[in-house]
Amino acid sequence: MKQRIAGFDLARALAVIGMVIVNFKVVMHASGPGAPWWLAIFDALDGRASALFVVLAGIGLSLLSKRARESGDVAALRAERRGILKRAAFLFVAGLLYLQVWPADILHYYGAYMVIGALALSWRSGVLLAAAVAMMAGFVLLAAILDYGAGWNWETLAYAGFWTPAGFVRNLFFNGFHPVFPWAGFLLLGMAAGRADMRSPTALYRIFIGGLVTGIAAESAMAIGALFAAPGSGVWQHLWSSGPLPPLPLYWIAAAGDAMAVIAACVWIGQRWDGARALAPLLHTGQLALTLYIAHVVIGMGVLDALGLLGGRTLAFAVGSALIFSAAAIVCAHLWRRRFALGPVEWLMRRCTG
Repeated sequence: MKQRIAGFDLARALAVIGMVIVNFKVVMHASGPGAPWWLAIFDALDGRASALFVVLAGIGLSLLSKRARESGDVAALRAERRGILKRAAFLFVAGLLYLQVWPADILHYYGAYMVIGALALSWRSGVLLAAAVAMMAGFVLLAAILDYGAGWNWETLAYAGFWTPAGFVRNLFFNGFHPVFPWAGFLLLGMAAGRADMRSPTALYRIFIGGLVTGIAAESAMAIGALFAAPGSGVWQHLWSSGPLPPLPLYWIAAAGDAMAVIAACVWIGQRWDGARALAPLLHTGQLALTLYIAHVVIGMGVLDALGLLGGRTLAFAVGSALIFSAAAIVCAHLWRRRFALGPVEWLMRRCTG
């Protein structure tokens, strides 16, 4: 059995913590204009943590199917594809149920990405990268011919007509919180990255530098463009926006580059401090990512709501609350993994999908 790459668990933990911070900010309607620079850093996490989470999922799919792909075992590859489709179905249904308490859910989108990933298991790296770019281009094409704002109330982030056939398809593929176009491209990018030997210092260095340069270039372009660009109309008025709504190309490129740099850095840290006890709580947090993702709304936001502390809060309060929950989640995940191999939701998914 191959040794688990600790860096991926570490990166997954950072992704979950980042998503907790972003979602606490969203539900409290907290933003960062005029905030100190250290708070503005947390405000800049929007759309980056969730993109990191999806890229990691793509890497996981490539690692899962590596033996079958490299051996050319068609039957084994078909079996892996069936298993991925079962997990995709579980996540899709779980996400739709979760929508009742968290409208910004990513799980049902995640299930749709995994269907695409299952179909792409045998594709070469170059084809995967081309398909990732095509997903981004597909969103631009859809934005040019469709109304991106259809269904949205931007003040409340409520989506009208979600449960109608047209509204559901539009939200899933085009203008939801994490639509298939272009978000499935992050999964395909991760699948391509998963083909690289990340145990190799040379490959790791190239991925880190490539991601870092790409991320900095795109983030800089958005910052400069926002200063000098003339006002646009429709979806294009957000052309230089660094946020994920709408997920325009510069945002996608920046989030992809940032994700690759963070993953490479985490893998290096995992190798450098392999077996370090100080890393164990974070690694366990990454291994319970699905459980903690659901818990941060059901438990974290649930407690704040019961105390009357949701809505209309400052960015400092939102970030502070998110960090307190994250610290508690790290402790709980560490204690849980010392006794159990899987988190509660991870165990349920294993039981349901075989």
